[in-house]
Parts: sequence; C-alpha cells; structure tokens
Amino acid sequence: MNSRIARFALSGYRIAGVAAYPFARPYLMYRATKGKEDKRRRMERFGHASADRPRGPLVWFHAASVGETLALVPLIREIRKRDIHVLLTTGTVTSAELSRTRLGDDVIHQYVPLDIKISINRFLSYWAPDAAITAESEIWPVTMMELERRHIPQIRVNARLSDRSFGRWQRHSEFAEALFSKLALVVAQSDVDAERFRDLGSWPVVVSGNLKGDTDPPPCDAALLDTYRRQIGNRKTWAAISTFDGEEKAAGTVHNAIKSRDGQLTLIVPRHPERADDIEAMLKGMNLTVARRSRNDVITPQTDIFLGDSIGEMGLYLRLTELAFVGRSLTAEGGQNPLEPAMLGCAVLSGAHVQNFREAYQKLLRSGGGRIIRDVEMLAKAVHYLLVNDNERYKMIDAGGKVIQDMRGALSSTVKALEPYINPLTVTAKLQPRSAVG
Repeated sequence: MNSRIARFALSGYRIAGVAAYPFARPYLMYRATKGKEDKRRRMERFGHASADRPRGPLVWFHAASVGETLALVPLIREIRKRDIHVLLTTGTVTSAELSRTRLGDDVIHQYVPLDIKISINRFLSYWAPDAAITAESEIWPVTMMELERRHIPQIRVNARLSDRSFGRWQRHSEFAEALFSKLALVVAQSDVDAERFRDLGSWPVVVSGNLKGDTDPPPCDAALLDTYRRQIGNRKTWAAISTFDGEEKAAGTVHNAIKSRDGQLTLIVPRHPERADDIEAMLKGMNLTVARRSRNDVITPQTDIFLGDSIGEMGLYLRLTELAFVGRSLTAEGGQNPLEPAMLGCAVLSGAHVQNFREAYQKLLRSGGGRIIRDVEMLAKAVHYLLVNDNERYKMIDAGGKVIQDMRGALSSTVKALEPYINPLTVTAKLQPRSAVG
C-alpha cells in the first residue's frame, strides 16, 4: 500500500461513515436496550453537547473504557490544578459512572462522538479544545483527520500497542503511517511500546512508565464494607474479577471443587454487569446459592457466590478478599489490569492470555506477587493452596505491594513531557476571567 492508496483508504473510511450515519440512531437505541448506552444522553454520540463550554483553555481527554479512565484520573487532576478546563469523553456507561464517582464536577463528561465526520465536526466546533489527549491504543481515523485539519495537537499518553494490534498495523504500514504521524507526541508505557509507535510513524515518542501505577486505590463505602465483613464472618474468600464469558463458570467450578474442604465464599465480579441475570442462572444450574449486590442480598452462611453486579464498586469487592483471579485471561484474551488488586492487598492469579498488560504481569511474576494458571484445575489448586497457606498468600501480597511502589513515577514523567503543550494554556488560564459561556 503506497501513500496514495493510504489516502484513498482514509477517504473511503470517511465516506463509509457518512453512509452509515442514518443507521447509527437505531443501532445506538438497540445498544441502549442492552444497557450499553445511556438512552438519555445518546445524542452526545452524534456530537450534540449537553453542557456549556466554559470560557478559557480546555483540554479534551478521551478514555475508551474503565481501565483507560482510571489511568487518566491522576493526570486530569494535575491539569485541573492549573485551572485548565477538562472535557472527558468515554465510550461506556461504566466508565461514565467512574468519571462521576472519581472526578465529579472537576471535569465535564460527555460520551465520545461517533467517528463520523458530521458528528466529529459538530463536537469539535462546539468544544474547540486546545489539545486532545487520548489514552493507550484507540485509533479513530476521522477524528484524527479532523483534529489535524483544525491544528489541534493530538497526544497519546500511557500509550501501548499489543502484539496483535502492532502486527495488524504493520501489515498496512502506509495506512498506519498516515494516521500515527498525526500524533504530536506519544508518551509510551514501555520501551517496547515506544519502539512500536516509532515504527508506525509516530514522532516524538518518550517513555514514562504505566500511569496505572500512580492511580489511587479504588474507593468504597466504609459502612457497606463493614456490613459485608460482618455477614461474611470468619469465612475465607477469593474473588474472580473483571470476568468474561466462560470465566464465571470456571469460578463456579473452582468453588464446587474446594468448598467441602475450605467452606469459602467466592466473589464473582463480571466485567459487564448487564450479564448478571445469565450468570446467576448459570451458577444456580451448578447448584450454587447466589447473593447479588444489585439486590442488596444478605450473605448468609449458605451463600456460595456473592455476585458483584454493580458499577464502580471494585474497591468494595477487593477489600473483601486477599486473593483475586483477574479475568479476560483464561477463556478470553488480552487480560485486565492486575495493579488494582495488588494495590489493595490481594495476591494475584491470572490465566496466560495477558498480552495487553504484559509489562505489569512480568513485574508481578518476577517479584512473586502474581501467578499464571493454565486451566480450571490449576486455578482450583492455586486457590485452595493460597486460602489455607496464609504465609504464602502474605508473601504474594507483600511482593505485589512492592511492585506498585516501584512502578510509581509515570505521572510526573508524563506531566513533564506535556509541558510544551500545557504551560501556555496555564498562563492563559490565569489571565482568563472565570465565567462560562453557553
């Protein structure tokens, strides 16, 4: 693919988006019926604003979902300390709720507009951001082209590229260069990620480390935590968190395999809580007694599974245990962030498919803070062993905590890299009268 074909492909993508525009509304309505869109705010996805644009400098941050939102929280707080307004867009209902609980009125939240020219133009014309900062690896061609056309700097922070994504972009190198070269700055998680972005056409690229190491532990309601701890009593607990289809059944199988010996309570926290009805039915089919957080069910001595089907309460669930299996790694691929459980004093178990979080897992495995399991049988043995061997569990917890401490520092490195773009906005913000415009 030469550069001319790359330009043609980008034009074709843009035209396809225009053609698909009439079908976007019924598609979003369908997603809303599945709980994947906010029905009341779906017009934001077409670039229609639901809040006033404040006067003065404004930086647009975008995070695709929960993990990226969590990574951006400390950076957003640093930008807000400089009196620069922040517009945060996210793509999921869960991440919108996380924005509300973690950042509140510190940011203006909107759902990210569809990557269609009419939606993006409407969005950018209204919000007129001074810079656009995105997290990790999302690439939206129309958005990137429109930002470049308006001379708005595009910056990628906490940047990473999985093996799969990098291989796919390499197969279309001219197309990749046409997009990645539009980034004004890339702040990568690791040397490997930095080299991949350079290979695809980005420049300059610097390395900061993983911003997730600088995030605060997820909060929880202290009274609620105390209530559940009293209900659980002296029972041992373990958690399967951020689970995908098939991993809830694996957790139920593990519970049945060891409960006669350990009498444990198993916590299951699905990555997508809207699947909770199906998960409960499946677990009941395994002769397991289920209590659900969304129903405020009481955990009794007979409860086998506590199903964490609520949004934004990971801090609660992780504080109820000292042992966590992190999902999207056994029956699904890519992995989920293992740093939150390590941060909250959990020994970490995971399946082998964790390529999206390779560096974090490598650090945990080298330190002894995490273990990789190959199948359900191995998971059952590991859970049983760590529940009955307190010293081994505590060794893993301590090792994981040390990894978290060693990983801190990415925030300050990222802020330093952003200074050429942020410092002029800081000066403007200090000179700007504090009032809003519609």
